[in-house]
Amino acid sequence: MRFWWVNQNQTYRHEVPGGYLWSPKRNRGNGRNPFYDFMREVAPGDVIFSFADTQIKAIGIATSHAYEAPKPLEFGQAGAYWDNIGWRVDVRFNELRGPIKPAEHMVQLAPRLPDRYAPLQANGNGLQGVYLTLLPDNFAIALIDLIGREGRVIVEGLRVADRPDVSPAVGLVEWESHEMERVLMDQEIPETTRRAVVMARRGQGLFKQNVQRIERECRVTKVDQIEHLRASHCKPWRDSSNTERLDGENGLLLTPDVDHLFDRGFISFEGDGKVLVSPVAHRDSIRKMGLEDALRANVGGFTDVQKTFLSFHRESVFLEARYNR
Repeated sequence: MRFWWVNQNQTYRHEVPGGYLWSPKRNRGNGRNPFYDFMREVAPGDVIFSFADTQIKAIGIATSHAYEAPKPLEFGQAGAYWDNIGWRVDVRFNELRGPIKPAEHMVQLAPRLPDRYAPLQANGNGLQGVYLTLLPDNFAIALIDLIGREGRVIVEGLRVADRPDVSPAVGLVEWESHEMERVLMDQEIPETTRRAVVMARRGQGLFKQNVQRIERECRVTKVDQIEHLRASHCKPWRDSSNTERLDGENGLLLTPDVDHLFDRGFISFEGDGKVLVSPVAHRDSIRKMGLEDALRANVGGFTDVQKTFLSFHRESVFLEARYNR
């Protein structure tokens, strides 16, 4: 369990009742932002302190890892945001009956502020531009003590609870359903192509045949019986053009467990065949899958086109910890 601080001045009324966090992937200048990239480090069971209107107003528990999702419709005016893709984490929030103002308690809190990526200034004022940041344990414990019994009951309840059920990635399901409907309704696409694109979402049909021309076995497990393999997109179906959705070089043949890990960003691949395992991947589950040793091996090189698609996967799907504490 780790502790996070989220600034929700503009989004509290949507995110807390809606049960999620959402951030862009990049800042307005298209550059990296550590407070957005931290979304990729959250794991189910982590505790999140919600700060809005100068107060800690809610405590939540993460129920998912980060995943790609469109900007929530409620964030703006009328109109869809299917082309504005960011990071989403699903959270079970508990609103506090007795919120606190950290600025009134900086004697206790200031000495515990981290040197980098602090949620507050030493005088208690907020820091513009901070969305999500990791809290030192001693800072989080001090916050809980200041909140009092209500905070301790919530957090202790989280500690003793079973590992939370992982969310079905609501935003992801909605996005993919929207994309599927858009394909089905597009009369400019020939019927045979529409069927092929829809089947490609499940790694079947023409897409799988195209992948088989390049790949012969699961890169990780070496299983080569095609009935046991899925054709998995490197650049996800939801992100791809219809041409990319059928491109064999945008796919790998993977066994179901490996496909799951790859699809949700728990593993990825370098162009030279090195396997990348996310810091938030559940290592005991990987061991129980029997993949621990296989994920340490080099899986072999990729074509130049495959490398391009894998670069997208590492950049936009892989749950990588980019900022060390």
